[in-house]
Formats: sequence, structure tokens, C-alpha cells
Amino acid sequence: MKTIIFTLTLACVFLSMQITAQDNHMMRQVPAVKRAIAVITPTKGNTVRGTVTFEQTEKGVRVVASLTGLKHGKHGFHIHEFGDISSEDGSSAGGHFNPMGMPHSMPTSKKRHAGDMGNIEADENGNAHLDYIDPIMKLDGDHSIIGHAVIVHEKEDDFKTQPTGNAGPRAGYGVIGIAK
Repeated sequence: MKTIIFTLTLACVFLSMQITAQDNHMMRQVPAVKRAIAVITPTKGNTVRGTVTFEQTEKGVRVVASLTGLKHGKHGFHIHEFGDISSEDGSSAGGHFNPMGMPHSMPTSKKRHAGDMGNIEADENGNAHLDYIDPIMKLDGDHSIIGHAVIVHEKEDDFKTQPTGNAGPRAGYGVIGIAK
């Protein structure tokens, strides 16, 4: 009986030490993510390339996109739920990133997917640039965009069709990673 009590006591002490070590590890400050980037490459049959950067500001996340190789016009532009760009058509990135269960809408709407960035418009040469502050997007915490995918669609987002905006096939994609 003494052996069992001694063994249980040792097990409790060991478990207590592990919990204390985990608590100390969790209490260490993890630096906040300040910048992130997605390098956009084309899906099969497309030519879009470029970068999308994300930078934390006082008013939200500044999104700056510079893309080439698009067809003239507007293209749906979203963050999708998975950072998996292993499929040729971009379907492995899943649907829109929507951690709060909101309807699809414009990036200026208060009730929208966290990944709704609206449309990016390409000029007659196929070049597109976008620069805005997103008040809903997060670089840290449970709703962080880090590790998710940016998707550029072939068609314009209509902001009405649920849950995708009817933006059509995926023309390009990239995974959002932490930047210096």
C-alpha cells in the first residue's frame, strides 16, 4: 500500500511540474505579428502573379496588392479558409475565411467574412493594384489570417451571391506567411 501511495504521490508531483512548466511557457510573450505576405502564382491555365502584403496599423490591417497577368476588369479577391494551394484549380484552399459565421459582403460592410476583400481591378495591360485598411482582418489571435490562402478569381464579385459572390474559378493563389 505504501508503494502505491508513494507512486501516486510521485505521479502527482511530476504532473504538477509539467503543468507549471506549461503555464510558464504560455505566459512568455509571443511577439505580435506586424507584417505578412502572400506570393501569388497562377492556377492552371492562368498567368496572374504578384504579391499581397498585410501590415498592422492602428486602424486595422493595411492590405497592398500588386498583380500582373490578369484579364482587363474586376476580379473577386478573397482570403480562403485553408493555406493549401496543392490543387491546380485552387479548390484545395476551401471556401472563404469566415471565422465569425457572417454573410458574404463588401469589405466595407460590418457584417462580412473576415476574408472578403472585394474586387481588384486590372487595367488594359493586366496590371492591378489595391491599397486599403481593413478594420476586421487580424494578423494575431484566433481569427488570424496567417496560414490561410489569398485567392484571385477570374470574375467580378457581385457581393450578393452567398457564400461566394459568384466570382467564378480561381485564377491565382498564395499562402499568407509572416514577413519581416
